[in-house]
Amino acid sequence: MKKSILSLVVFPLLLVSCGKGTDICIYGGSSACVTAAYSAAHEGSNVVIICPDKTIGGMTTGGLGQTDIGNKQAVIGLARQFYRKLGAHYGKLEQWLFEPHVAEEILMEYLDNPRISLKQGWYLESVQKDGNRIKSITCTDRKGKSVTIKAKQFIDCSYEGDLMAAAGVSYRVGREDNSEYGETWDGFELLDQHQFPDGIDPFVEPGNPESGLLWGISDAREKDKGTGDTCVQAYNYRICLTDDPDNMIPIGKPERYDPSKYELLVRVFEADPNPQLWNYFIWSRMPGHKTDINNKGPFSTDMIGMNHSYPEASWDERDKILQDHLDYTLGLFYFYQTDPRVPANIQNEIRRWGLPKDEYVNNGHWTPQIYVRESRRLVGEYVATQADCEGKTEITDGIGYAAYGMDSHNCQRIVVERDGKLMVKNEGDVQKGVSHPYPVSYRSLTPKREEWNPSSWVWAR
Repeated sequence: MKKSILSLVVFPLLLVSCGKGTDICIYGGSSACVTAAYSAAHEGSNVVIICPDKTIGGMTTGGLGQTDIGNKQAVIGLARQFYRKLGAHYGKLEQWLFEPHVAEEILMEYLDNPRISLKQGWYLESVQKDGNRIKSITCTDRKGKSVTIKAKQFIDCSYEGDLMAAAGVSYRVGREDNSEYGETWDGFELLDQHQFPDGIDPFVEPGNPESGLLWGISDAREKDKGTGDTCVQAYNYRICLTDDPDNMIPIGKPERYDPSKYELLVRVFEADPNPQLWNYFIWSRMPGHKTDINNKGPFSTDMIGMNHSYPEASWDERDKILQDHLDYTLGLFYFYQTDPRVPANIQNEIRRWGLPKDEYVNNGHWTPQIYVRESRRLVGEYVATQADCEGKTEITDGIGYAAYGMDSHNCQRIVVERDGKLMVKNEGDVQKGVSHPYPVSYRSLTPKREEWNPSSWVWAR
């Protein structure tokens, strides 16, 4: 079962190595990378961070300024310290809503330590092992240069689990069948959240299946509830815009703009008796006259069904998927601002917003970090399931608490038949709350015993 994890409470996966070199090598650039590096250096270890990302901090600096808290009492340690550093910046005790560049400045302060070496722009190429222990990793940059890093320990802090996979650790991609772990909210789920109203025609020519499906609709068929598959919940960009005219760059027409991608949205408008901005976006206001915009409703910023190959894709293939998501999202906002079929009240509101000049200045003022909600998932010594979230298990090796609910965005957009009529529906959205924070097992973050050698593991706490 997929769970959303709090920013800065994403626990790193430990992979043990041996040999001379640095003490710890961390692969990835998420917020977990920062907390792992800071903790290790604070306890006297030398750390090398190999970061393929353009910025440090993952979604914490990537536009997710509307913190998914769940329960603030579960946020302690470095995470709580981070939010208090944000509070100091904004003149408060704690701050849970923040601008991306402010978060990045604070996270970079955590890495300002002579024991920490940050190497950005390097991508994992291969892993060298001795039995079930990593000896070194080899990374390349986009110009073909390579570097090999030896370390006593390796930590995978990437969203994609690239180091984990290359090291031969067991993992999976997609949704388990409900029967596998005795769950009720995994696998195929056709629920009413973020859903099309009944009757939205899926065909290019309404009523004519021979005309083909509109863009974004899969030819997959409806399955039994809880059926497992290889679908991955949708990704999107968490969007930082501003309505400050002095800090705004207008959203221009994207080079690959294709208005046909938004035909389904037009049909939703036509079926909506009272179209309002908040029906189509979670439009959260941030400090500095900015936003954190997230997906909402049947057709929004989630590019549903277009990321299923991303977890196992090559770097070039991932670049293509990311470009497609960028084209879709920029095109969506250009469509909202310019197309006459958009309801006037929504269009007028969105026209007030543009890209902030002071955010992502080295990336065209657009976040370089897509929201990888789910990718490869470790199958470790213990697998956290719905029962853990619901407090039905006894965890004796907890290393932290999660407090957000069970949450999956839609996975695919399909055609279903209801009362003899074919219509489009989104599939895969699950939102089930939890009654209280629940512990995260240490064993759920480490490989199966036969896949690593814990006898040589020494973690600085």
